[in-house]
Amino acid sequence: MHENKMSRLRSNKEFLPALCPQRTEQLETCSHNTMSPGHMARLSFACLLPASWHFSLSLSMLSVTQRQRVIGIVSFFTCFLLIFLALLRPWPWSQAIRNSRLEKYLDMVENMEATDTEDPSLNFGVVVDCGSSGSRVFVYYWPPHNGNPHSLLDIRQMKDRNRIPVVKKIKPGISTLASTPDKASDYLQPLLSFAADHIPKKKHKETLLYILCTAGMRLLPESQQVAILEDLNTDIPLQFDFLFSSSHAEVISGKQEGVYAWIGINFVLGRFDHAEEGEDTVVTVTTDSQTQHPVSRKRTVGVLDMGGASLQIAYEVPTTVSFASPEQEEAAKSVLAEFNLGCDVQHTQHVYRVYVSTFLGFGGNMARQRYEDHLINSTVYRSRMTGDQTGMSATSPSLDPCLPVGLTDTVQSDGQTVFLRGQGDWSRCQEVVRPFLGKTNGSTSSSLGGVYQAPINFHNSEFYGFSEFYYCMEDVLRIGGHYNSTKYTRAATDYCATKWSTLKQRLDSKLFTSQTDLHRLKYQCFKSAWMYEVLHTGFQFPKDYPNLKTAQLVYDKEVQWTLGAILFKIRFLPLRDLQVEAFRQSHSSWIRFSFVCNHYLIFACILVVVLAILLYILRLRRIHRREQRSAATLDLLWVEEGEPLKS
Repeated sequence: MHENKMSRLRSNKEFLPALCPQRTEQLETCSHNTMSPGHMARLSFACLLPASWHFSLSLSMLSVTQRQRVIGIVSFFTCFLLIFLALLRPWPWSQAIRNSRLEKYLDMVENMEATDTEDPSLNFGVVVDCGSSGSRVFVYYWPPHNGNPHSLLDIRQMKDRNRIPVVKKIKPGISTLASTPDKASDYLQPLLSFAADHIPKKKHKETLLYILCTAGMRLLPESQQVAILEDLNTDIPLQFDFLFSSSHAEVISGKQEGVYAWIGINFVLGRFDHAEEGEDTVVTVTTDSQTQHPVSRKRTVGVLDMGGASLQIAYEVPTTVSFASPEQEEAAKSVLAEFNLGCDVQHTQHVYRVYVSTFLGFGGNMARQRYEDHLINSTVYRSRMTGDQTGMSATSPSLDPCLPVGLTDTVQSDGQTVFLRGQGDWSRCQEVVRPFLGKTNGSTSSSLGGVYQAPINFHNSEFYGFSEFYYCMEDVLRIGGHYNSTKYTRAATDYCATKWSTLKQRLDSKLFTSQTDLHRLKYQCFKSAWMYEVLHTGFQFPKDYPNLKTAQLVYDKEVQWTLGAILFKIRFLPLRDLQVEAFRQSHSSWIRFSFVCNHYLIFACILVVVLAILLYILRLRRIHRREQRSAATLDLLWVEEGEPLKS
């Protein structure tokens, strides 16, 4: 029966043109437009996605029912929107970088504001710097630790309601109490009362107090030092409620002071922060431990500081130091310091090895004094041995290449007077001051006075020069900031060769900085040559060294070693916070795990939706073709039965 029906269909199809030519033409046209895939109308959606993500939908496929069309279109656009949002979503690390930059900007803004002493979460600390000429008190504060064992405490200097740093100074120095040590606590009472007035009273019992004495106390006999410290340890806890113990009052060495200064400047510059991806100022640090791998972190800056009496240098030594002899190793112990600034001794991300050395007598004024003593001794000796009276009278003065042209001066020592006249020869001045460096001939591992010097990687290092390094370049030469040896040599040579009368006219015309006086004009030529020789001959800096910057302030504020001192003293204070944070993290690890898995889950869902849409479209296409074949069959049956075709 089935075969008979098929044969009738074929026969009807053959005789259809003769029976109904118009209906046949309409049927063929309809059949051609619906069944030919090459002529089907298509609706395409494309975007800037990979080629495999290009979709093309046939309108005829979606024409089964209105409901099916709506479902298909909504599903497609939902999938497209999910993919688009996934591509636009910022990655976690890029968001973290933006957040860190925003935090740094907010920190800078906050540092310019008055300290909110009403904030109960803030912690406070007090440091008293007992120097040779006077004592100063500094008040610091910091918020709770963030819980990251690789982060340091965010310590800042306290500011009052007028946005002025909370600092107070008194004179003279505490070392003047050597004969009356029982008055030491009374001496510091004004400073501690000043600090107590700025710190909330309810915070006093948890406010750390450190009293650190420097050069003036170091010159006293040990018995006098102990007597002064004992009075402080006995009376201060009775007068103030600060957190203070016997270990909080001490006489620090020059090495400690240098380390604290190095910590302070690098902390303010943000060199203890984690290095961001792609940052080029990075160093690889190795330790003496065989079990620890090298650490890559931000490059720290070295410090050069030349005062009137002494000179100091401090810089990180990132690589393990090797010594030529046991004697050299023993000498290096006094100038190398290794310490951990991290919040936990188990974390070595912030272990630093720093070279620190202080050179007494190598400051600008003391170097000039040693030079003048040499002039007097050599002139007196020459006059006695040869009868040459040059320099012994005003009519026949000695020529001094380190004084400006036309300047006359007299120097005295032990009742002897020598007359000098400026020659203004900067190159000659360099030659005559070079022997006062005390360098060992041909030694690359010795510094000024033959002191051991750790190696410096001049290709990947950075230094800041303070005090005389800045004054020599800025006060008169007006080229402070980035140091360029060629530019500096030219400016210094021109200054030395300028007549003294011209220099005084420029001073009267205020062509120099407001700090410049006749003393600076008089000794600028000598100090500029001394600074140059200290830097390039003493410390062996290359003349083309590009990363030395002279400065007086950092971020428009003076950086004190006391900031580095309190950071070092309380570096292990956040241990309790770290333990609490570790407990929280152990209980929330499944949350972080699910957060990571959610990223993969989203993409898996998108993939499933895409596959479902494709399967749905294929199913619609099969249904549509089946219905078209059924419609064509019915039309032929109608013709066979003699029924008219529907127009």
